[in-house]
Amino acid sequence: MSNSSYYGDLTGYEPISEVDRKEFHEQGFLLLRNVLTEEHRAALETAVDRVYAEEVAAGNDKNGTVHLLGFLNRDELFGELLTHPKVLPYMWGLAGWNIYSHHNHLDVTPPAKEPEKPYWGWHQDGYRQNSDPETMDPNLPRPMFSLKIAYVLSDLSENGRGATKVIPGSHLKNSLPRPADLSVHNPDPEGTVEITANPGDAFIFDRRQWHSRSTNLSTITRKMLFVGYTYRWIRHLDAIDFDPNGEWYANRTPVQRQLLGEAPHSANYWGINWDGYVDDEIPLRKELKTRGLLDRNIPWLR
Repeated sequence: MSNSSYYGDLTGYEPISEVDRKEFHEQGFLLLRNVLTEEHRAALETAVDRVYAEEVAAGNDKNGTVHLLGFLNRDELFGELLTHPKVLPYMWGLAGWNIYSHHNHLDVTPPAKEPEKPYWGWHQDGYRQNSDPETMDPNLPRPMFSLKIAYVLSDLSENGRGATKVIPGSHLKNSLPRPADLSVHNPDPEGTVEITANPGDAFIFDRRQWHSRSTNLSTITRKMLFVGYTYRWIRHLDAIDFDPNGEWYANRTPVQRQLLGEAPHSANYWGINWDGYVDDEIPLRKELKTRGLLDRNIPWLR
């Protein structure tokens, strides 16, 4: 089942522009305008509101705020975001075909009820990926490993509405100076920008991008959906609890099933034999090969 009416003639296999690729590599993030049609955005918001009410009723909120991991199976529309045709080209175009979605979260952040206590939330995603990999030169940036797409469902077009803060270009730095006293309010690092976006926009960011949440000081409830992608040989951060025999999973395409982690082997799809790897059977690579989109000159698209 597919909501292709939201996507028009897009397939998800239209290569990204070199302008976008350059901006992403230089800045560490990329703002995409009008990714969601208004009809699609409204349908997603309705689904988010339903899930939010369920989580609050179950006591899984913190002062009205919900940060729900592994949300994709909670609605058919969420599952289809795995291969949104305006976004998928950036995933395989920037990270390649040997990927899956390891980390997803649904965020609903109502207006703050009181002034926030001193808080320093600047971080890079990836946890131990920031310390385990050995590097010969500590001045060289660590590998990207993963990237994340954030769908904006509410109006974040002005500062102060709880939008994500980033430092453009900081993904190329392995460290960020930390204030000595965290018991007081500290100014944001130099170069900080808040990603202001309209309902229906989305932004992609490199997991190495130094970023932080911001306080929602407005009267608008912030609603966002985040879908992270990494390599299939990296373990997931949050598991999606779905019934493999259920309708939701039955509706997923072969590529979507790869992006959910389906495969008998994490190095390739069907396992390793003495003749080498059977990469041709990995669904996303197979689709790209069929469309003539593999490139021997780009390691992640070979």
